[in-house]
Amino acid sequence: MIGKLTGRLDYRAADHVLIDVRGVGYLVYCSERTMMGLPGVGEAVSLYTDMVVREDLMQLYGFTSLVEKEWYRLLISVQGVGAKVSLAILGTLGTEGVGRAIALGDWGSVKAAKGVGLKTAQRIVLDLKDKAPGVMAMGGSISEALEGPDLEAVVEAADPAPAQKPARKSAAKKPSGAAAAAAGALSALSNLGYSPSDAASAIAQASTDLPEADEAALIRAALRLLAPKG
Repeated sequence: MIGKLTGRLDYRAADHVLIDVRGVGYLVYCSERTMMGLPGVGEAVSLYTDMVVREDLMQLYGFTSLVEKEWYRLLISVQGVGAKVSLAILGTLGTEGVGRAIALGDWGSVKAAKGVGLKTAQRIVLDLKDKAPGVMAMGGSISEALEGPDLEAVVEAADPAPAQKPARKSAAKKPSGAAAAAAGALSALSNLGYSPSDAASAIAQASTDLPEADEAALIRAALRLLAPKG
């Protein structure tokens, strides 16, 4: 099973790319949102991957974070949701948007993705509502997978050419502040005894109401939403 690829982006189409890994080319299909975030042709790229193998099909699907990959795997576990529909949902909503929509029971947002009907959207929300908090707590963002060692340096080191090429330094990419704040708030509410689904729903609503809120502000807003009414 191929779980991650690091190499050079040789070619890009509307829904897939060709990645050269030490002379071997891999076709990798990605969501529209992920495609938009990939570097240009000839540049270093790293993707987490999931392979689908059937009698008449073998395809790789690529993700720039483990959070995106985990949402993909959860989405395709729902009856009637295949790889293309899963990528369409992720491309339309993004990882944070998917988590927010499911936590809030907002099947309308899920239905906005291409190829998703009403019943399928409702089934996704129903089946994944209790699983959403675990993924949301990962606090990952699309840029997180590109942190760490310089990708150009890694690719250049694998280049068999005799002349050593200087490694280009790329700007460090930081995790999304909103994702980190939501993950921290979710952990805090869980420690206070709230159920994962209730905590995730409150934080999703608070994030929608206060998109610029930090962790402390999210906790306060979520606690107000969870407070007994009347």
